[in-house]
Amino acid sequence: MNPSTHGPLHGRVAFITGAARGQGRAYAVRLAADGANVIAVDLCGQIASVPYPLGTWEDLQTTAQLVEDTGARVVARRSDVRDRASLSAALQAGLEEFGRLDIVIANAGIAPLQAGGDGWYDVIDVNLTGAYHTVEVAIPTMVEQGAGGSIVLIGSAAGLAGIGTADAGSIGYTAAKHGVVGLMRLYAKLLAQHNIRVNSVHPSGVDTPMFNNPFTQQWLADLVGEPGSTPGIGNAPPVQILQAKDIADAVAWLVSDQARFITGVALPVDAGWVTNR
Repeated sequence: MNPSTHGPLHGRVAFITGAARGQGRAYAVRLAADGANVIAVDLCGQIASVPYPLGTWEDLQTTAQLVEDTGARVVARRSDVRDRASLSAALQAGLEEFGRLDIVIANAGIAPLQAGGDGWYDVIDVNLTGAYHTVEVAIPTMVEQGAGGSIVLIGSAAGLAGIGTADAGSIGYTAAKHGVVGLMRLYAKLLAQHNIRVNSVHPSGVDTPMFNNPFTQQWLADLVGEPGSTPGIGNAPPVQILQAKDIADAVAWLVSDQARFITGVALPVDAGWVTNR
């Protein structure tokens, strides 16, 4: 069976930012397996305040190939979510190919947790303003279609609890992820009349390059005051770290018709991390 013609998202188109690797790649592949065609965008470059390597064009091409392997179609473009015109152009390329837009996953994010002052500005620009830009460029098409749709903003458990160190980049990360909740709740109200649902998903530590690198691991050790602490510190069940597939499963459900009456919800997918705060 070809999932692109028999899946629950058959005929729909998903716009996904930060799709080169990690959670973004997992969303692209899972939604494609469920039948959606994908517009996949990523910066494919480095930001100075981020100490770990970011995704590359080669990474985005790998995502595109994995999407095509499911039988779905894909348009992959370089785009900086901080640049609204760039993001709009990338979306337009996808619309020219597919002719519609049904699902938006605002996933692009960075974690400059030990970057000082520059980290504050960069993480707010990418994680919060980037999410705002992603929704804003998508709204006109989704409203004009008149067919409803689903928007998911990817937050963090750090957007539901006051966690962080005194470093400006760390403070900015938590502030941005809390801001994502505010964006989600307001957009859920503003877009309800168009039958466009808006929710957010909040993972704890996920085994991706953003989390599983020496810089983030050192930040975590500094945070809990225990060198060599396990990534799963604070999870309720004995789970060391989540997998990107775990988050993708939740996102796939949220954008499906099974969740057609769910909007305005900040959904933790965190192995009980928030419960333990």
